[in-house]
Amino acid sequence: MSLQYFFHLANESAGILYLMLILLLIALVIIIERWRFLANMDHIGKKTIQMCQSANSISQAEFKKLEQTFSNTPVVRLLNVAVTGERAHLAREELSGNLEEIIMHEVPRLDKSLWILDTIITLAPLLGLFGTIIGMFNAFSVLSDVQGGTSQITSGIAEALVATASGLLIAMIGLFFFNSLNTRIRLVVHQLETLKIMILNRQEIFKEII
Repeated sequence: MSLQYFFHLANESAGILYLMLILLLIALVIIIERWRFLANMDHIGKKTIQMCQSANSISQAEFKKLEQTFSNTPVVRLLNVAVTGERAHLAREELSGNLEEIIMHEVPRLDKSLWILDTIITLAPLLGLFGTIIGMFNAFSVLSDVQGGTSQITSGIAEALVATASGLLIAMIGLFFFNSLNTRIRLVVHQLETLKIMILNRQEIFKEII
């Protein structure tokens, strides 16, 4: 499909294809940004859990290195509860509540912008259908031309269906990555819950690095 032909189709759909192209670009930006962010969170979570599993004690230098390397991440914020201030000396039940509070605050950061991707998945096929309807109107507007009417209607309908196909394609791409990202979010939340249990079971060890 040449660029000139795409402009022709977009104009025939009253600009709907332009809007769908914008939706596709927005979806791709969200997918790439969230994929990289969640992959990074998954890597940090695995590394931190492995560190806690493989040692009977955690040195202050080791913790500081982790804090500096992965600052402003859910894992580090969770660990800080166990080693910072008065909360580090709380009873198990109280510390568990504090850790759960941190996890609840972090979950919205993990699925940030996914509602936009969800909206695009729903909106793209509807826009495609709307573009097709407009294309149909244009196709049937040539009925007054008896000689060339049939061929123009046929080609017009074929062009109109491009909008529906585009909408479905965007929705399928978005749905695949939306489900993949939600799976990654569940894995990261599971890591945070696992780390919470590990902190509670190693509360005395974490107190040593205050």
